[in-house]
Amino acid sequence: MQTDNASAAPLIGTPTVKRRFIAMVYEAFLLIAVEALAVFIYIFVTGNRQEPAYRAGLMVFLFLVTAAYFVHAWSGSGFTLAMKTWRIKVVKVGSSKVPFRNAAVRYLLAWGWFAPALLIGGLMDLHHFKEWALVLVLGLIAWGLTAFLDKDRQFLHDRIAGTRLIALPKVGKKK
Repeated sequence: MQTDNASAAPLIGTPTVKRRFIAMVYEAFLLIAVEALAVFIYIFVTGNRQEPAYRAGLMVFLFLVTAAYFVHAWSGSGFTLAMKTWRIKVVKVGSSKVPFRNAAVRYLLAWGWFAPALLIGGLMDLHHFKEWALVLVLGLIAWGLTAFLDKDRQFLHDRIAGTRLIALPKVGKKK
């Protein structure tokens, strides 16, 4: 008698767009803590200088700190704390781990969530919070909709970077 082990194994699929958005909101809260520490360090090191070059330096520093946070997590375990909580993992098909290069490209391309809105807001010379919020929300929605253009429901930055998100199965409780 032949057993069908394939039917017993849990299928690994793509997490829903809703689940990915919830994980991103959680990620934003965690990232605020990381960035707050980075700002503290930058202010301490620079003596809280406010010249334009130091302000630009802070933006570059935050960009690099954020890159280190994500690229390290994705190329190491394949997930950040928020992704682990929501059982979402970044993988590269055919690799045991996401290569550093793919993780770095994914990070840069993931700015597609924000970069177009930031560019449009800058070009429109927006000054009010509500205006910026509207432009950012519309940008987030537009980028999120790219998942519905993909047959596997992957976001555009994953498709281009050669990575994909998978839903991890629930871990059973031990008795």
